[in-house]
Amino acid sequence: MTTTATLFNYSFSLTQPNPRAHLPPAIRKIVIVGGGSAGWMTAMTLAAALLPKGIEIEVLESPIVGIIGVGEGSTPWLRGFFDALGIEESEWMPACHATYKCGITFDGWSTKPGFESYFHPFASMLDNLTMTQFVYNSHGRLNGVNLHAHPNRFFIASTLAEQHLAPKPQRNFPFDVWYGYHFDAVLLGQFLQKKAIERGVKYKSCHVKEVKLNERGDIASVQTDGDETIAADFFVDCTGFAGLMIQQALKTPFVSFSSNLFNDAAVAMPTPIGDDIPSQTVSTAMKNGWAWKIPLTARYGNGYVYSSSFCSADEAERELREHLGLLDSPTPARHLKMKIGRVTKHWNRNCLAVGLAQGFIEPLEATALLFIQQTASAFVEALEAGDVSEAAHERFNERVNQHFEGTRDYIVTHYKTNSRSDTEYWRANASNENLSEPLKQLFGFWMAGKPIAGDVGRQTIGKGYPVFSWYCIMSGMGIFPDAHTLRAPTPSEARYKMSEIDNLLQRSALNFVKQRDLLADIPPKRREDALQIYFW
Repeated sequence: MTTTATLFNYSFSLTQPNPRAHLPPAIRKIVIVGGGSAGWMTAMTLAAALLPKGIEIEVLESPIVGIIGVGEGSTPWLRGFFDALGIEESEWMPACHATYKCGITFDGWSTKPGFESYFHPFASMLDNLTMTQFVYNSHGRLNGVNLHAHPNRFFIASTLAEQHLAPKPQRNFPFDVWYGYHFDAVLLGQFLQKKAIERGVKYKSCHVKEVKLNERGDIASVQTDGDETIAADFFVDCTGFAGLMIQQALKTPFVSFSSNLFNDAAVAMPTPIGDDIPSQTVSTAMKNGWAWKIPLTARYGNGYVYSSSFCSADEAERELREHLGLLDSPTPARHLKMKIGRVTKHWNRNCLAVGLAQGFIEPLEATALLFIQQTASAFVEALEAGDVSEAAHERFNERVNQHFEGTRDYIVTHYKTNSRSDTEYWRANASNENLSEPLKQLFGFWMAGKPIAGDVGRQTIGKGYPVFSWYCIMSGMGIFPDAHTLRAPTPSEARYKMSEIDNLLQRSALNFVKQRDLLADIPPKRREDALQIYFW
């Protein structure tokens, strides 16, 4: 049985135990190599569905391999992950220094007057009352009519973020708001480890140094640095960018996205947070990439994602320190390298790759945890269908790859539509023609002033982000005719009054409280159908 959350024509299944499922008899023990968010989220997902069937699940976590965790953000699907497992926000959020997230502000990506900054919101049931107006005005402006089409004034999430309000309304407000989180990734891994062990997952602290294959080419066992051999019927690779099993042992090809996405490194450092806690991530364009600012309960997580082809690590660190006002500060910086792309087969033989081992698309839209959830849940669905044939592998891999491709195209759009010209980095991104055919087609429809909903729904780009998000990014970046070419609307064309939309959103915002106030006493989940948000 699955609970399907549908959001803007986009569905994702949150796997729950299916008592009638017929699991493949050959799989009686699953070993997950690697901990962190990927390993323990996968363990929790598998445990919920498979432990009741008598399948043993064990996590091997290395004590010498560090966890990449610098203060992270999530999409709204993390909410569904915890809800499906019956874990309340009041339990996990304080333990992980977590805060609520309404969406992301992009500052300085566009230089077009009136569009220098825009907010990409998460959805709300209330948006049903304003989406028609937003889409209408966007098409009108595309076709030369001077209508207001900046997304910030059409969505409740933007209003909440502007006022630092948490996206959980008072009980008398009938509209649910879809939201994500900010959290400390290291603490999240530790919290999930504790919960997984409590629920019956076995755990061993050890470093895997070798992967052994059998005569068929499947993984037979792994050997630890203590010379212990651990065998299993199935293995999950959560070893990060190293891809110890999926890439090194099984030689699964890797598809690089470097021709689409230039960023391959990051530098991060924390800063103090004041009494007021924002409810949004901020992404600020820098000389050779972008800087993130993520509010946690005890600090800000900051970082600079950049391309090493355009600047050095020292140059990036200096620019970030200048950006944060820490040029002469002793605050240490942490440097990271990123491998952007994906494997061709996420499920190869008797191995499933999850997390960084399967692939990574730079953290601009906080999709890393979403891929973990999607992959682990889809794998459980495949097992419960009782089919582990090669054809089932192919269907699974195609499904996951479509999500990667669609998400990649959405991230690429941020760079392709930028209008900066101050550095070679931004000019190279704007002129980059290494675009997928679906993305080229979508751009063509938009520039021709045609509706894009049908095209997004048919193409792989709709597997990553829904129609709503595509309208927000194209409008938010100001991809419209130049303002001086627009004509005044006729009375019939100016059918919607922005003052009425402003009034609706401002009055609605009165039903929400400041982020810090809500975090001081997180209420229980409001209603069981909170996952169900439907939008054209």
